[in-house]
Amino acid sequence: MPVAQREALARLVADCAEVAPAFRWTPAANLHLTVRFIGSVERSLVDGIASRLASRSLGAFDLELGDLGTFKRGRLVRVVWLGLRAGADDLRRLAAEVDAECSSAGLEAEKRAFQAHMTLARARAREGAELPPLPQPPRLERWRAGELVLYASHLSPKGAVYEPLQVLDLD
Repeated sequence: MPVAQREALARLVADCAEVAPAFRWTPAANLHLTVRFIGSVERSLVDGIASRLASRSLGAFDLELGDLGTFKRGRLVRVVWLGLRAGADDLRRLAAEVDAECSSAGLEAEKRAFQAHMTLARARAREGAELPPLPQPPRLERWRAGELVLYASHLSPKGAVYEPLQVLDLD
């Protein structure tokens, strides 16, 4: 993601955190679009999946962030996210290819339909929280998604720390 988009998102997250402290807001450095969560597996399994994906022509595509959305449990919000105005179909296609490679490696296929989004916050309470009105996200320019990064996430009391394991070129 280009620097200008990341900086604008950092401002949005900071503004949202002020009005909605019942949520843990994602640090700007951790903002990303998740294509597939693999979970705790052997590194060799991830390397094999990455190697097979790298041998394919996955194709770069354009992305544009869109509107805020939520995942709820009843009337309470569990997750606040930012959707896509452009590129959702391309990201869905990429997610299907990644999921297929994961399945062929012996991992269980994703059960839920893929919904392209960038997680901005999670409710501090397990059951969710009421969400006050949030500032509207800025309209950001499109950018080219030219790489797929495979991360390991290390959980800590201060939140997740993401370690890039491999970067795959989408062009």
